[in-house]
Amino acid sequence: MPDADAAPVTATAAASEVSRLLATAVEALGGSERAGQVAMAEAVAEAFETGEHLLVQAGTGTGKSLAYLVPALLHDRRVVVATATLALQHQLVERDLPRLVEAVADAGVDTSYAVLKGRSNYACLHRIREGVPDDQGALVQVPEGTMGAEVLKLRAWAEEESEQGGTGERDHAPRHTDRVWRQVSVSHRECLGAAKCPFGGECFAELAKERAQRSHLVITNHSLLSIDAIEGVPMIPDYDCVVVDEAHEVTARVTQAATDELAVAEVERAARRSQRFVEGDEADDLDDAAGALADAIADLPPGRIDRLPEALSDALVLVRDAARTCVSAYPKESGDAGGDAGRTQARGSVQEVFATAERMAADAEGDVLWLSEGTERMPPRLHVAPLQVWGPMRDKLLADKTVVFTSATLMLGGDFTSVATSVGLRPDERRAEGADASELPAGAVPWRGLDVGSPFDYGRQAILYVARHLPPPGRDGLGEAQLDEIVELVDAAQGRTLGLFSSRRAAEAAAAVVRERLPHLTTLAQGEAQLPELARQFVDDPHTCLFGTLSLWQGLDVPGDTCQLVLIDRIPFPRPDDPLMSARQRAADRAGGNGFMQVAATHAALLLAQGSGRLIRTASDRGVVAVLDPRLATARYGGFLRASLPPMWTTSDPAVVRQALSRLAAKD
Repeated sequence: MPDADAAPVTATAAASEVSRLLATAVEALGGSERAGQVAMAEAVAEAFETGEHLLVQAGTGTGKSLAYLVPALLHDRRVVVATATLALQHQLVERDLPRLVEAVADAGVDTSYAVLKGRSNYACLHRIREGVPDDQGALVQVPEGTMGAEVLKLRAWAEEESEQGGTGERDHAPRHTDRVWRQVSVSHRECLGAAKCPFGGECFAELAKERAQRSHLVITNHSLLSIDAIEGVPMIPDYDCVVVDEAHEVTARVTQAATDELAVAEVERAARRSQRFVEGDEADDLDDAAGALADAIADLPPGRIDRLPEALSDALVLVRDAARTCVSAYPKESGDAGGDAGRTQARGSVQEVFATAERMAADAEGDVLWLSEGTERMPPRLHVAPLQVWGPMRDKLLADKTVVFTSATLMLGGDFTSVATSVGLRPDERRAEGADASELPAGAVPWRGLDVGSPFDYGRQAILYVARHLPPPGRDGLGEAQLDEIVELVDAAQGRTLGLFSSRRAAEAAAAVVRERLPHLTTLAQGEAQLPELARQFVDDPHTCLFGTLSLWQGLDVPGDTCQLVLIDRIPFPRPDDPLMSARQRAADRAGGNGFMQVAATHAALLLAQGSGRLIRTASDRGVVAVLDPRLATARYGGFLRASLPPMWTTSDPAVVRQALSRLAAKD
């Protein structure tokens, strides 16, 4: 990173230049500059120049995408932008960047950009043209049954993409399920490699990497960034700085990328596929090891496994050793192009089994192991995840790159400490405004926190209603008092309600009661149709309620009169039996901290802030966030949670809230 002592002059020049280009872009796009947007753009430019990490909270409507894209284009080396959701990635690539590039066309900056995703997000021409290995590894041209027609449709689309120079990305494909997409794509372990694949020169994934190599700006996702920077698997061309957008989700995505699973069926399938290529008994031995694993799992209850039972430990060692021997038994492959895809993919599945079994058998202190509860469609499986990710993020990302973390939700409990700590930045390394970085401890990783505010007047636009008179929520779901309150609030709002619930059961129970008591309104529940279809119905008819769970808390953007009431049934603490969260909470307690506040309350604060953020999406929106959990007002941790929310006008008077909702409904 650049020397902090040289920062002031360089940073000031960079901020001035970025302000000029931002003004040019905003004017060309027909918008108006916002103070928060300018402040953020200048801070991002300064971070890029000084090498100092930045956490910047920018409320909805600030225009934060433009505020980091402009300094990214001005930076003299490659910049990566990593998002959590496909929706934001799509917005950047399909809307924001093309408009920005056109607006600054005469500014003399490098405006080249490319999208980079994991290999399985691109159609594989080898799999499409040569077939898919079955359980024995033989190539099958078209799957049997109704899935065959869908696969043929995707194949035709991919060939058309190839002919017309398209990207072959899953996002651009005709509608399909995950199961169908797997018939036209491969994982990185299944890939033959460009040198051996007869279609390597046309490969969509390889062409995407080449475009990224030629581009100044690379748009990717949190998971790929994690694999590249933290796991050390080269996926992204060399870069200098990275902007982590939707940064409130980054630790969860990094954890997800570093989580492995092992199921008996996967071990058995790897053994079956190997039987065509391995001449000895090695594949049969792997199948026997799968049986031992099945027996060990059958005796275990679902949940976290703090100490490996002897039977499970022995079974994992057996699977590990059998998989290693099986991989070694594969005959050497010639270096000629046109390698055997069935062999490569079968061997890759065994390698995956070996790597996961080895990790689980190691029973490392830094990992959490658990057994999931089986269902009719999916038997129980083992999972292993890192206990924490801040260490790897600090050592392998923050130590090498300059990182800007940005989101509308980074200040939990009123400051940046919780989020900063979770990504590997220590509170004592924060540089105060106007202070010199040399005053920080030796070896510090300096960072700044900046809240650029929001263009919305939450005190006038929104009411936070805490139903203090209700009983605390019980373990048995919604009680009669909560259901009565929901009906009264929805009736006052005449629909226009987004209900965010802690469980699918609670959402369905509330939907059933509202349908029964308010039949003149349309009530939708998550799961009754695909989310885009539910969202469309919700937007089309204001007299509609949409009730659901986690994906609605963070993934729905419905500005306007459609949504004037956001209902939250209870504080969204993690489940007490959540294996990873409970392990992290216990580890924080053992380290002398407050595990409940550091893990459970922080998790709840983040989701509450995200859920509340569904209400006000534009300067003209008005409405109520109603929390039916009195603990938000009465518990000691309530102040921390409320400080994480937008500064809404607050009341616990149900009559006041019903009157406000009725007035809003009457205006439409």
